[in-house]
Amino acid sequence: MYDFAIIGGGIVGLSTAMALGKRYPDARILVLEKESSWAFHQTGNNSGVIHSGVYYKPGSYKAKFCRDGCQSMVDFCREHDIPHEVCGKVIVATEEHELSMLETLYQRGLQNGVPVTRLTADEVKEYEPHVNCLAGVRVHSTGIADYKKVTQKYAEIVQQQGGDLRLNTRVLNIVEQADGQTIETTQGEFKTRMVVNCAGLYSDRIAKLGNVDPQAKIVPFRGEYYELTPEKRYLVKGLIYPVPNPAFPFLGVHFTRMIDGSVHAGPNAVLSLKREGYKKTDFDLRDFAEVMAYPGFWKLAAKHSDEGIKEIIRSFSKAAFVQSLQRLIPEVRSEDVVPTHAGVRAQALMNDGKLVDDFLIIKGQNSVHVCNAPSPAATSSLEIGKAVVEQIPEQQHLRAIINA
Repeated sequence: MYDFAIIGGGIVGLSTAMALGKRYPDARILVLEKESSWAFHQTGNNSGVIHSGVYYKPGSYKAKFCRDGCQSMVDFCREHDIPHEVCGKVIVATEEHELSMLETLYQRGLQNGVPVTRLTADEVKEYEPHVNCLAGVRVHSTGIADYKKVTQKYAEIVQQQGGDLRLNTRVLNIVEQADGQTIETTQGEFKTRMVVNCAGLYSDRIAKLGNVDPQAKIVPFRGEYYELTPEKRYLVKGLIYPVPNPAFPFLGVHFTRMIDGSVHAGPNAVLSLKREGYKKTDFDLRDFAEVMAYPGFWKLAAKHSDEGIKEIIRSFSKAAFVQSLQRLIPEVRSEDVVPTHAGVRAQALMNDGKLVDDFLIIKGQNSVHVCNAPSPAATSSLEIGKAVVEQIPEQQHLRAIINA
């Protein structure tokens, strides 16, 4: 009998296991991951950015966890010698109508306690000489890191704490019993007093297996990237972002210098026809049918049809993608970029067509479910782990068992 069973071996699942091990050092902790390695999906395919918290609604989980996580992630990387760099970034307005949105973003940064500075076009060029813009904002605390190595270190710490880590173990069902829950998997049954669901792209399905209403459905969005050729990397010194569309949850096509020195350009955001659909040709009938039958998707599509069409065009047209990049750096040419990896964002969507714009943590009777944890979840992972643990003390009977 385990005290806690965490489903999902991404950065959030393992940070939660680590936080539980710290709070309850005598607890029996289990982590179940269906893949053959940790950080296989969202964690291992993201942009590697340590976000600052400048974008998010003041008072939200994202604003608080990201601001605090920005520092705690840097501290963790320093402590464990994990490659990272606090390089800062610029957010730039390239058109007149974006100037007011840039100012709103600057004010939001101040509200969220993020170190930000207004920049003129000439001042932007001091940081990024090849950028074309009208004005910008410098976000000083933004950085980059190797999140696969971060997650691997989390796993090592959980093992050192005595946790039981199981790869290649897919969850098939969760059965409520008088003394807890039985998790049926491809590697047999595991009994636990509490389930913690950190299953990312499958978090809504795992919640339903545990008889909990996730309040939303996970809709997968694929983000496709290009990469600057090595001889053109000089065009980007750090991180360059456009002013995001405030009605859309994605940050727009941007430039990111990765921790290995390469420069990625992207991503766009297109509906994936498979929850783990990293290629345009990937298709899963169940995943596709679920989205097509969900009223919330059609309401979202109707509301954002213009943006959606632009994203699809960028997906199939390199010229259109490059044109988006040229808004930021006019010197970029089609031959300067080559396709690279894609990621899939697990975005929770409500039945009314509204995207869940904050981290969503739902409590069950003997369970906690992280049902929306897209970007900036990697940055915020240490804080999300702590927040999940904070949901546990109300289970007084569980504390009594663990402390016995």
